[in-house]
Amino acid sequence: MSIQVMSFSVLLLFPEVMTMITASTLVNSSKEAVTKALWESDPAIYDILKKVIDLPTAREMIFAYLDSLDRHYFNVYSPRYSASHHIIERNNARECIRVLKNIFRTENEMLSSFSALKRLLEIAQNKEEMLEKTEKGFLCEFLYLFRGINGDAGIANLFTAEEFNTDNPQERSKELDNYARVMHSRFRQFRTGTDQVVSRSRFELRSRILQHYGASEDNWNDYRWHLKHIFRDAEEIGKFVELENDEIKGLKEAKATGISVQITPYYLTLFSSPGRTLHDRAARAQVIPGVNYCRTIAKNRECGMDNDFMGEKTTSPIENVTRRYPQIVILKPFDSCPQICVYCQRNWEITDIEESSLNQNRINRAIEWIRENDSITEVLVTGGDPLTLDNKIIDDILNKISSIQRIERIRIGTRVPVTLPMRIDKELIDILYRYHEWGKREISIMTHVESTGELTDELTGAVKSIKQAGINIYNQQVFTYYNSRRFETSFLRKSLKLCGIDPYYLFNTKGKEETDDFRVPIARIEQERKEEARLLPGLARTDESVFNVPRLGKSHLRAWQDHEPVMVLPDGKRIYRFYPWESKISLTDDYLYTDVPIYNYLQRLAADGEDVDEYESIWYYF
Repeated sequence: MSIQVMSFSVLLLFPEVMTMITASTLVNSSKEAVTKALWESDPAIYDILKKVIDLPTAREMIFAYLDSLDRHYFNVYSPRYSASHHIIERNNARECIRVLKNIFRTENEMLSSFSALKRLLEIAQNKEEMLEKTEKGFLCEFLYLFRGINGDAGIANLFTAEEFNTDNPQERSKELDNYARVMHSRFRQFRTGTDQVVSRSRFELRSRILQHYGASEDNWNDYRWHLKHIFRDAEEIGKFVELENDEIKGLKEAKATGISVQITPYYLTLFSSPGRTLHDRAARAQVIPGVNYCRTIAKNRECGMDNDFMGEKTTSPIENVTRRYPQIVILKPFDSCPQICVYCQRNWEITDIEESSLNQNRINRAIEWIRENDSITEVLVTGGDPLTLDNKIIDDILNKISSIQRIERIRIGTRVPVTLPMRIDKELIDILYRYHEWGKREISIMTHVESTGELTDELTGAVKSIKQAGINIYNQQVFTYYNSRRFETSFLRKSLKLCGIDPYYLFNTKGKEETDDFRVPIARIEQERKEEARLLPGLARTDESVFNVPRLGKSHLRAWQDHEPVMVLPDGKRIYRFYPWESKISLTDDYLYTDVPIYNYLQRLAADGEDVDEYESIWYYF
């Protein structure tokens, strides 16, 4: 079958009918221009909303209209059968109809305390200056939905504008070559920490740090030296790297509000000395808190608000243990890390490393609780970062867990290979190997590599030592704004695999108010999976995209069975209903999640120099 594949610059199948507004022009278009395009995208809906006298009548007429569209798209006997529309457009139309029906349902209006249909009606009838009270993000959501239900989404292709005969093997091969070419051209935008230019810059920065402290290479290779020289404020960091104004303000705000900042000397060498670049911005953002983050945390503390977003207190049957699943529990023996990640879901309980402590009695009680519960076969030892602890303590904890005969797997959650790779010494490897018994018990390392700049020779060396002991390492990436550019996460997956780390989970950023700067619309993580990750060989895309439902655990982002959009708010935020992992085996409560607006995300990308037309299909991921 031969099909014409359109570029991102061509938005509509029928441009003569509608105002041409693409993702890039949306950013600079007036609200009035977007509204005009909105009504032009579906004159029938506009006519209904313009003329009806009340909301119930509007709802009834629009549902009838949507039902009619749905029937005609797939009813071959209908005089309005849309045979001219490609099946991909018709399938997308069906999805958009489903979403609109969801948003316009009275139950979902009650759940969200807002009616998008009422707002559209008020805008159509120019009531009470409602347009002024509505953000462009809201208008854009319905602009794209209306285009979608009419089969006018202009399902585009990022890769080519050529026409290929997919029945011809040579032509098909050329098409696949085009996919690969575009992917590799994007990959060239990114660098790993082993890049020659990056490595040379890191070596120079390391030399300056050692010279400043009068330290030697032996000191540098001793993780304890790094723990004694953790960077905490703008003045210390500024001696070695140029900080941007927003970073200086964030660090000063952290100091003023008592928020801990910890950056190891090793990790500081991942920063570009002359100032922030696209290549090191993810590393910087991960450990340098912003002003908004600090002020929100401080405000929450002052008013006594609970920062436990994941509701771990309600899933802790005993101190230091969290349980959300039938066979695995989390054991948290230590409440600090060599460095503190700004987006951490446990920022409410992570303490400064100088103030942290190990309560041996609590750990022993927690392990005894695990011993007495016959359902538990797997333990995730995390925290904090447990590999910050002394080898003797790690040995003791692993020994006690391993003495429980039914334990089949012990996972160790740590970012030490990324933040302090010299911690992976021979003694630690020997300890891990001792409890890794083939056919009986597995030891696994779970880490968080967030950007390719973190993939250095030192990390690769640490990973090699672990893998040579027969122990697997898995990556749990948090999908944030700073690693969400086109093909950025795919390049990370590819590079991780070559370093010996298997991609495992791709987490949607937690919906915490203080981490708004990191958050990305759910639609983007779904888009990334379908349009970018899917181009990689299967062994390089082994991670699962998930949303962590507070108190209940992970919900997969692949299908409607696990989540659905139920509303769009006036500021363009989608509200999703999530169904927990056990919803097919138990009557479990749902969870409502308010996302960040797609429009705001695209606007931010555009400000950072991205061609947002390349992200245009994001509106059709739900």
